[in-house]
Amino acid sequence: MRIIGLLGGVASGKSVVAQELAQLGACILDADQAGHQVLQMPHVQEAIRTRWGQEVFGPDGQVDRARLAQRVFADSAQAVQDRRYLEEITHPEIGQLLRCQAQTLAETGCPAAVLDAPLLLEVGWDRWCDKLVFVDAPLEVRQTRALARGWTLEQFAAREAAQWPVEQKRLRADIIIDNSGSLEKTHMQVLRFWQSLIPGPAYP
Repeated sequence: MRIIGLLGGVASGKSVVAQELAQLGACILDADQAGHQVLQMPHVQEAIRTRWGQEVFGPDGQVDRARLAQRVFADSAQAVQDRRYLEEITHPEIGQLLRCQAQTLAETGCPAAVLDAPLLLEVGWDRWCDKLVFVDAPLEVRQTRALARGWTLEQFAAREAAQWPVEQKRLRADIIIDNSGSLEKTHMQVLRFWQSLIPGPAYP
């Protein structure tokens, strides 16, 4: 099974490209979804409660991701330390979940899996990938998309600052998908990439 790693700036449309690849036959390794699962693990919750107290938990007893994000993406030195701590307790667990999922997908005969992980390079998960795809979109387009999600520009900037610079990601990529235009244009680029990766007589 081939593994395709997705790179790109915040709100560049990595999930859009992932879904396009899924329609062509790829399977998805979603690090964000794995992160949800990890935040439900008792030992991870205990570590979070010890660090930040009950105030980052919701009425249902689960970690409130929005409240936690306010702590770790704030503009302060303490937030940087808090983010590093959170990554130290969650990334190994997320990586283990993703590796298990990849093994299961390979056993089912999936031809390729898409690894959609915001910190793919930062954590070193690019070493699992056969190809790295950079999803490109101008800063102003990405900011507009982030605002449409309900983010503020300050929240966008904080998320962007927590990742490798966009140009550095671009340099690591094997292929670039321009996702600044129509969905049809993105689809055609993804299709060409898929055909080069997984040769076949026909595609959806």
